[in-house]
Amino acid sequence: MQKKNQICVGIIFGGMSNEHEVSINSAKNIYKAFLKLKNKIFKIRSFYINNYGIWFDNKISESILTGDKKTHEKINKSFTPKKTNFIEDLNFNEIDVWFPIIHGTNGEDGTIQGLLKLTQKPFIGSGVLGSALGMDKIAMKLIFSHLKIPQVNYFPIQLQKLSCDNKNMENLANMILEKLNFPIFIKPSNSGSSLGVSKAHNKQEIIKGLEEALKIDLRIIAEEGHDIRELECGIIGKLNLETSLIGEVKYGKEWYDYESKYSMKNEIVIPAKINRSIENDLKELAIKGCKALNIDGFARADFFLEKKTNKIFLNEINTIPGFTDKSMFPMLWKASGLEIDQLVAKLVDIAFVT
Repeated sequence: MQKKNQICVGIIFGGMSNEHEVSINSAKNIYKAFLKLKNKIFKIRSFYINNYGIWFDNKISESILTGDKKTHEKINKSFTPKKTNFIEDLNFNEIDVWFPIIHGTNGEDGTIQGLLKLTQKPFIGSGVLGSALGMDKIAMKLIFSHLKIPQVNYFPIQLQKLSCDNKNMENLANMILEKLNFPIFIKPSNSGSSLGVSKAHNKQEIIKGLEEALKIDLRIIAEEGHDIRELECGIIGKLNLETSLIGEVKYGKEWYDYESKYSMKNEIVIPAKINRSIENDLKELAIKGCKALNIDGFARADFFLEKKTNKIFLNEINTIPGFTDKSMFPMLWKASGLEIDQLVAKLVDIAFVT
């Protein structure tokens, strides 16, 4: 039975996304963080969504959060992709606040936020609009361009089908080369963790990159690469946004791809070795970018700092940053004075701000 004054937090994780595993690992750390709090004012209920979109109740979901990888693999194998169970027979009445931690499709694009809004209960993170704009790189960059927020040169592509013949691919590559200089990054407009992203040094690699991006999204964005440092800033808050210290990721590979993002070999430097002026500019841009996209609750802003000129580019804003052991967002706030248990408790407080 729920104790008086206990707040019931509903953690939603998993999902029909190519970042399914990342979501599970994030949820595990969030679950542990709530349990770590000494005042025990939070009661946790968890809801796992498997790869087929089937929702599971607290008992099964909690077993995934407390078990190993084999636990959820076994659960997934025991269900076939038949009729999608849309939250049937699940008890949501006791939930006071939602904590959606589904990365990628259906989690960061406004889909789950729209569903949670219909429950008439607060949830942690951005609303429908902020989530949708934060997920779609083309929409985000068009808004940044309108507000003259500095970003690398880019070229948006909207295709009508998930495949193109060789002639169309070559035409697209030529259009990109008319606008951008090498190296060129090819990205799905709606994807996270650098999935489907490739770096091109020649025309053939552009075509190959387009083919890879098309496996994920019809909307594709090409960006001009620079010799840069990768800097990140955490943001929390609603009416008043707060920024963390600035962190830098140093990686051994040519660029910060999916493998690099979840590698223990990266060197994380917090605070980043930058001067005070650059630090202030980054924090101001992080807040300006969030306000431009209607992003609040919690987020992570990713920046490029050109090595030769110290020119700043706002790359993107992630509306549901990872909470894994290798994720920058909790590291940034820990270095800024908030342990992960304090951080999740603060995010709950922020969710209740109106």
